[in-house]
Amino acid sequence: MINPGRFDLQSLRVFLQVALTGSLTKAADKSHMTLSALSKRIAELERTADCSLFVRHPRGLELTPAGRELVQHARAVLDSVNRMAYAMGDFAIGVRGHVRVWANTSSITQFLPRDLAVFVREQPLIRISLEEKLSEQVIAAVAAGEADLGIFADNVPSQGLEKYLYRHDRLVLLVPSDHPLAGAAEIGFGEALEYDFVGLNQGSSLLQRLNDAAAALEKALRLRIQVSSFDAICRMIEAGLGIGVLPEGAVRAEITGLRAIRLTDPWAHRSLWLGVNSRASLVPEAAKLLDHLRQAHAS
Repeated sequence: MINPGRFDLQSLRVFLQVALTGSLTKAADKSHMTLSALSKRIAELERTADCSLFVRHPRGLELTPAGRELVQHARAVLDSVNRMAYAMGDFAIGVRGHVRVWANTSSITQFLPRDLAVFVREQPLIRISLEEKLSEQVIAAVAAGEADLGIFADNVPSQGLEKYLYRHDRLVLLVPSDHPLAGAAEIGFGEALEYDFVGLNQGSSLLQRLNDAAAALEKALRLRIQVSSFDAICRMIEAGLGIGVLPEGAVRAEITGLRAIRLTDPWAHRSLWLGVNSRASLVPEAAKLLDHLRQAHAS
């Protein structure tokens, strides 16, 4: 068993630089070290790992399988250390705490930027870490304690979490301006199902909602293209590759070649929820953010 205490951070940084450049000389220059000092670091690291990390060629270095494996671990270790230093630096300059927020795309696209901007102005000493995830991932992260607060769609099971209403939104059908449906002011989802759709990737709550709605009508959702963002859906529809369903607030105002048509189906009116394990167990900073976001719905 290799002693993990023998790995030092500077050697891992130097190793990554050599792996990136494929050259001791270039890595030494970028690391502001002498070639001999850097070579010594790499030799010591190989002794610590008890295996070769590079194959030496006349024109440079090539990672061995062990070296490729160490690259992944070194990146993870250094990233964790950097995040630790960043967090400690916040406390050093007076930041009072961190709140970890995971949220789905709909909330980030439509509401969160404005709501968080207000909160940060009012609470400048609270640091917020925000990650965009699928609703299922958000719920799992809150339940596991990876996130203090989550925002997710209403059609995803969230047993075990305390939930509070965040916002309501409305879904619209987005079509090119020359599409046969473009002249309609509103439409039932069933009328659109004879056309090809552009949708989000598997796992999204919005795609699940559309599949469920199509199944209830005993029809199939004809997904021609799947992408990972609302903006990509808009781009694909602009190019004439299909039609799609998006939250009304997520349709980009600068798009002129598309028409947004309101859906008359009851499921097109959605709720977005705030979720926590327990408000009583939240740190004060997270409780303040939760209360702020709950009030945003009422304002």
